[in-house]
Amino acid sequence: MASGVPERVVVIGASLAGLSALETLRQKGYEGELIAVGAEPVLPYDRPPLSKQVLQGQWEPEKANLRDQEQYDALGVTWHLGRRATALDLSTRTVTLDDGESLPYDGLVIATGATPRWLPGSQDLAGIHVLRTLEECLALRAELETASRLCVVGAGFIGAEVAASARGLGVDVTVLEALPAPLARAFPSELGAACAGLHLDQGVDLRVGVTVAGFEGSGRVSGVRLGDGSVVEADVVVVGVGVVPETGWLESSGLTLDNGVVCDSTCATSAPGVVAAGDIARWPNNLFGETMRVEHWSNAVEQGAAAAERLLAAPGQAVDFAPVPYFWSDQYDTKIQFLGRCCPTDEVRIVQGQLEERRFVALFGRDGRLIGALAFNRPRQLMAYRKLLTAKTSFEDALAHAQASG
Repeated sequence: MASGVPERVVVIGASLAGLSALETLRQKGYEGELIAVGAEPVLPYDRPPLSKQVLQGQWEPEKANLRDQEQYDALGVTWHLGRRATALDLSTRTVTLDDGESLPYDGLVIATGATPRWLPGSQDLAGIHVLRTLEECLALRAELETASRLCVVGAGFIGAEVAASARGLGVDVTVLEALPAPLARAFPSELGAACAGLHLDQGVDLRVGVTVAGFEGSGRVSGVRLGDGSVVEADVVVVGVGVVPETGWLESSGLTLDNGVVCDSTCATSAPGVVAAGDIARWPNNLFGETMRVEHWSNAVEQGAAAAERLLAAPGQAVDFAPVPYFWSDQYDTKIQFLGRCCPTDEVRIVQGQLEERRFVALFGRDGRLIGALAFNRPRQLMAYRKLLTAKTSFEDALAHAQASG
């Protein structure tokens, strides 16, 4: 390697984060060899439409492509699609694939993302789905065309978006949530209630504080059995109870793993020449003084770029990756957006609009500092708080700003 710049970079994960890393390397003038490995047999595509436009049949799958073929060709990447990485040997700097092929690298980007959790027994019956890949989306879409009753287990963002899409198709929907309100691990109860209201208004049977004991059916699911013994009848079930980082192939590598691949503040792992990005990366975000793993679209783009820049950085020139996390969710006619961090114990103030109207901005404070901002159908007002979060503005000053800006 000349001047420490890798001659051959391998990206494991044909994901949004992986694509961002590849594009950033070329944009920064990298002329070396690029190789990308993807478990799915297709080039990187956009995942958010899978629970919305593609699932509802408004988009055909190709519309979710992130780039056209000419743009992919211009990157000069050797793609290994439909292939999985099974092992990483740090001593020889090689990655082994599922067919036994060994890929040597000088620089390595780990961007294998995460895998949906299944509940016990949920993989034993037809008609029970998770939603992460295009293939899973199309399988679920086909079933929703004839289904009359959908049961969604989990009222997180994926579950909520699937529920909204199914209601748009005229399917009866029941949503089961173990917590006392949707998103109760993140938001105070009154904000979880606002999320719940979106679905109640559309006729969703939302049940909170319930547990799933198992599934009914012979060969195919016919219902979900609850902890009290009652059964929710369903033709189709979607399990949306979170994801786990795809780190199984790294367990014998020697990398530090702890709810993801552990990185430093610059996206570098404990091994020379190895970085991580996207859903799989866990790193200290010094803007918030918190170690985090973020499973959202904007982070995949930003961290993929940051990881690529880390590979190219001269000794002593690496910079911290310290973004303001951002995510959004479209449910019915409501756009939910969030900046920063939050937890149920944070102080929360509604600074614009009304909860009852489901058109508002809420600010979150912790230890005297603005820590997050949430908006329902107020995109322009929300984005004004990104600079305040970056500047570590006090909660008092943020409230004063909100009052002055109306």
